[in-house]
Amino acid sequence: MNHRSARSQADRAAALALEMRTLIGKLKRKLREQAGHEDFTPSQASVVLRLEKEGPATVSSLARRDAMRPQSMSAAIAPLEAAGLVSGAPDPNDGRQTLLSLTPQCRDLLQKRRAAKQDWLTRTIQAKLSLPEQAKLAEALAILARLFED
Repeated sequence: MNHRSARSQADRAAALALEMRTLIGKLKRKLREQAGHEDFTPSQASVVLRLEKEGPATVSSLARRDAMRPQSMSAAIAPLEAAGLVSGAPDPNDGRQTLLSLTPQCRDLLQKRRAAKQDWLTRTIQAKLSLPEQAKLAEALAILARLFED
C-alpha cells in the first residue's frame, strides 16, 4: 500500500469517526428528551449507576471510584438525597460510616426512563425504516459492537 492510499484510508476513518460521534450525540440527546428533562448531572448519573450495579456504598468509596474528593461527591449526592432518590443507613461494619443506596422511588424512575427511551426508539425504527433497512441496521450494529470488543 502506498502513502497516498494509506492517507486516504486514514481520512476515511477520521470522517467515519466524526460522523459516528455526531450521530451518537444526536441519539443521546433524543433519548434524554424521551426520559424527561430532569436529567442527572454526570456525577449524579455515575453515583446512581454504581449504586444500581454494585449495591450500597459509602461516599468515600464512590469518590475514590470517580477520582473525586469526598466533599465533591457529597455535593453531587445531596440533591439525590433531597429528591428521595438515594438514602443512607449506618454501615453495619463501621457505624461511623453511612452506606448509600437507591430508594425504590429511584429504581422506579430509572425503569420508567429506560422504558420511555426504548419505546421511542422502537417506534421510530418501525416508523422510519423499512424491513430491509432494519436488517441493514442490525448488520451495522453488529459491526459497531466489534469496535467495543477487547
